[in-house]
Amino acid sequence: MGVTALGLQNGPHRVTVRRDIEVPAADGVTLLADHYAPVDVERPPTILVRSPYGRRGPFGLMCGQTFASHGFQAVVQSVRGGFGSGGVFEPLDEREDGLATVEWLKAQPWFGGTFAMHGPSYLGYVQWALAAEAGPELKALSMQVTASTFRDAVNVGGTFALESALIWVDVTARMKHPLSGLTTGIMSPRRARRATLSGRPLSELDSLATGEPQRFFQELLTNGPDTPFWDRRDFSPMVSQVQAPVNMTGGWYDIFLPWQLKDYAALRAGGHRPYLTIGPWFHADARMMRGSIGESLAWFRAHLQDDPSELREQAVRLFVTGLGEWREFPDWPVPGMREQRWHLQPEGALSPDAPPESEPDVYRYDPAHPTPFLGGPTLLGDTHPQTDQRRLERRRDVLTFTSEELTEDLEIIGPVSADLFVRSDRPHTDFVVRLCDVAPDGESLNLCEGMRRLVPGTPEEDGDGVRRVAVELWPAGHRFLKGHRVRVQVCSGAYPRIARNTGTGEPIGTATEMVTAAQEIFHEPGRASSIVLPVMDG
Repeated sequence: MGVTALGLQNGPHRVTVRRDIEVPAADGVTLLADHYAPVDVERPPTILVRSPYGRRGPFGLMCGQTFASHGFQAVVQSVRGGFGSGGVFEPLDEREDGLATVEWLKAQPWFGGTFAMHGPSYLGYVQWALAAEAGPELKALSMQVTASTFRDAVNVGGTFALESALIWVDVTARMKHPLSGLTTGIMSPRRARRATLSGRPLSELDSLATGEPQRFFQELLTNGPDTPFWDRRDFSPMVSQVQAPVNMTGGWYDIFLPWQLKDYAALRAGGHRPYLTIGPWFHADARMMRGSIGESLAWFRAHLQDDPSELREQAVRLFVTGLGEWREFPDWPVPGMREQRWHLQPEGALSPDAPPESEPDVYRYDPAHPTPFLGGPTLLGDTHPQTDQRRLERRRDVLTFTSEELTEDLEIIGPVSADLFVRSDRPHTDFVVRLCDVAPDGESLNLCEGMRRLVPGTPEEDGDGVRRVAVELWPAGHRFLKGHRVRVQVCSGAYPRIARNTGTGEPIGTATEMVTAAQEIFHEPGRASSIVLPVMDG
């Protein structure tokens, strides 16, 4: 077996490649694809990959050459509007072209009667776009760091995921020729970050980053999560109807993880048994990309070649951070876990005990100088996903609540949420909650976070103007070691990961006026703000 430049193991089969095969779309547009085949295997199963990032280079090697060298055929197709495929790229509008490609595939003389699909991120989303309607020939799906809808990932907690959206439109705007991938992944975070620091309205940032306005970015700015724009791009209602077995890979620091786990739950509710792997990875983590090929091969052998010998016994495999150890479980959420509330306390304390009578903690959020984010779920990993938070925690617009040193290890695996009682002098405002692990030397490492945008009437105020705010954080699998401390941050910004809340309620794309917000966090009987951790029962 040979080893590619990407560190992938080539299989024993020699491979032939046919380039630029024309695939007709339903509206007459011609899409281009490359077909990889092992020379000594008669009509083997096919792996279909549909990509907006080109069909040569890394994707050709990973998804074409590697699969074919292991005895499968592979079709790597450029989606509409990119790398020679006709038409105009319409982001997230992939159902019709995907189904047309499947019909073309089934009609080819070399088609062996069964196929599967593979790919990360957008290449996983296109799988969901057609999986429920692809027919019985679809025997397996293997997808990484993706979800059946990007609606809530773009509008996380009602906020706007500014940096990821801007980076992605920059990537897709520039990836028009084979060499573009060499520089795009490196430069896009820098271009997007420079644009976000310009102080210009959001509607101008796409031009600053890419050189011209980008229609998709403008559509994201003007279409919130409850608009019809998202309905035809949301395939989550179809997930439970998918019959092909699904293999999922995610990362604790991936931007899509919460919604990938909702897809897992939908499959389980539909009576299916998907496989799930979550590692210590961010979205475009090369370690995850390399490892996913081997997992996909095992999955495809099991479901396309009736050889389950390489499948693990347990369906769920998780990397427990803090411990640095892989664990296997029968399901997600992990059986045997229970919710444990840790209450915010006066004077910056944190404990499972109920808080005493106390005055709320206060801080002022200024959108003209927004609270930044240091580490967390990222798209291209231009910052390390886990970063010492002490510089952030010294800011006056960040509250911290920290436990005593733990007298024994504390392990959490599962969903994490926060329950805040807040009051603001602005009806439009945000709250961000972050869970950290504080080492004996004081280093404070972020584990997971969540955010929530408040608008007038949602949540409703009580007679004192206090609102109860539920915040869904990213899930976690982590062990706090004995001698460490648990810390919760509360603030009102994570810029430029999410767009700043100007406090005025103006449309986010054009808002220029910025007003400060006076924020209060309550920790008293009846208004006991808390974070809810999934701990092992007993």
